[in-house]
Amino acid sequence: MAWLNEEQTRVFESDRVEFCSANLINAASCKAAFAPHPTTGRAWDIVINCAAETRANQDDAVYKEGILKLSLNCANEAANQRVKRYVELSSGCVNSSEKTPLKEDCKTDPWTGVAKQKLKVEKELANIDDLSYTVVRLPVVYGIGDKRYLMPRIIIAAIYKYLNETMKLLWNDAMRLNTVHVSDVCAAVWQLAQSPKTAGQIYNICDDSASTQGTISNLLVDIFDINLDFFGLVMSNLAKLYPTDTVSEINDKHMAPWAEICQRNGIDNTPLTPYLDEEQLQHKHLYLDNTKLKDFGYVLQHPKVTRELLMEMINDYVKQQLFPKSLVL
Repeated sequence: MAWLNEEQTRVFESDRVEFCSANLINAASCKAAFAPHPTTGRAWDIVINCAAETRANQDDAVYKEGILKLSLNCANEAANQRVKRYVELSSGCVNSSEKTPLKEDCKTDPWTGVAKQKLKVEKELANIDDLSYTVVRLPVVYGIGDKRYLMPRIIIAAIYKYLNETMKLLWNDAMRLNTVHVSDVCAAVWQLAQSPKTAGQIYNICDDSASTQGTISNLLVDIFDINLDFFGLVMSNLAKLYPTDTVSEINDKHMAPWAEICQRNGIDNTPLTPYLDEEQLQHKHLYLDNTKLKDFGYVLQHPKVTRELLMEMINDYVKQQLFPKSLVL
């Protein structure tokens, strides 16, 4: 429960919240976590599985255990307990499409280790007897609490402000990078979980931004007052021939200045990092169609990524003394 802000801490301290920690990879621990309440005997109405191994570039065995095994343990126990609805948070990285947004029934060719195992989970859920389930596929989720998705890009832009250099990125501005605010994920999941007509269905939860590497980077250019350029497809494809060397060079460029900035701002320990994995530097398009979600009746709270929403993330970490204040002055 580390790195919670004040509001999040208050929520977990509420009398309405019971926090339980369990290793869901272990079937016995999972069974205990799903057991009816010890005093009231009441079982679970809705189970939302947010648990998964989400670190990039792990071995297949790590993903198989931390995603496939974990999710199936939870789903099977949800069925045993006759849970009214089980919601599986899945990945939107099911295929790469630049021109046409992907619908839920698209041909799949997952391009991350997480997405490969999540798709296996999706298929297995349909084979579990007595399980009323809904699957939601997510793009890049941003908002307060984000550390791994948009936050590294935000940090990298801040570093170029500190270095007084042009931020130069791989590929081009057209690379699709669909987004959704965490508040919309929570609200949409809650509505989907309570509707009988969503049982056995898959829904893409994404906003209307049609975000690309360019649109997101332009917001960061505005926030940090930096210049932006791209290496382009030819140079980036040459760099792709030596992915490990390319990733190491990029991270070496960013990690040392980040440590220096944090030290100058009195930050001794932070979960925030500009470190990027090979998967995060691929030329893959994350482009999802949210028509089905809208047809269901969900209305987006944050239909577009804005400067204000990104600043909200940054200021929250500044307040917690986890992001250098000098970079936003």
